[in-house]
Amino acid sequence: MRMLKSGSIEEKLAKLHRLEEKTDRPIVDEFHRRIDMSWIYHDGALEGDVYDAKEIEIALGDDQGTDKALMPMYDEIRNHSAAIDLVRELAGKRRLKITLDLLKQIYLVLEPEEAESRGALRYRKEMPLHRVYFHEISQPNKISYRMRQLVHWVSSNEAKRQTHPVRRASRAHATLLRIYPFPKHNGKLARLLMNLLLLRGGYPPAIIHSTDRQRYYEALRISDEEVSFVVHEALSNSIESALRFFYKLHGIKEPGT
Repeated sequence: MRMLKSGSIEEKLAKLHRLEEKTDRPIVDEFHRRIDMSWIYHDGALEGDVYDAKEIEIALGDDQGTDKALMPMYDEIRNHSAAIDLVRELAGKRRLKITLDLLKQIYLVLEPEEAESRGALRYRKEMPLHRVYFHEISQPNKISYRMRQLVHWVSSNEAKRQTHPVRRASRAHATLLRIYPFPKHNGKLARLLMNLLLLRGGYPPAIIHSTDRQRYYEALRISDEEVSFVVHEALSNSIESALRFFYKLHGIKEPGT
């Protein structure tokens, strides 16, 4: 894919914001809907669940099909979409603090059956034998402490002042994935947290493409720095893709063409 090379990520982001402001709201909303469908597709593929565009459209449409065998997949897509909607809603709040309760709230949208079970939501109690990710994860007796450390760091003035917003979001996501607190959906939850932080900082969501799956897994095994490179590239691609859309919409010649 041809890249828009001119300008830093912040400069390109400022251009994107100006273009969105001069675009009718229904068009911007439809563009965000398309972005969210791409988010669902690529995020699912990172987890080993490959949907096609038609399956996502059916799951999110009024006519959700009658094939009972596909209902679990449709439910998975709808729950993920609802979690994305929640993250966008939370990102728009004037004051928001990242807390354990907030992370559990997002998780329960991904796994609503947990909300119907009796008692408080609990972290995993075992080391999973089979999982998509192969980096080291926390022992169950360390999860609670490390989750408290995570939310304390994310919300600290030190992290907000001394860490670039993209690096902060990337590190929060990598840390949550290494804690691996819940039996399911840890990857989705970690990237939802990352994108919540990015959206609150005025960035679009960083969508890590399915073609980068193996590179992403390896980065998680190596270091936060490697994960940050993958996230920064995904974010840059998201911004450039959005710029191309709005340049074409407004009849603006792309830089360098």
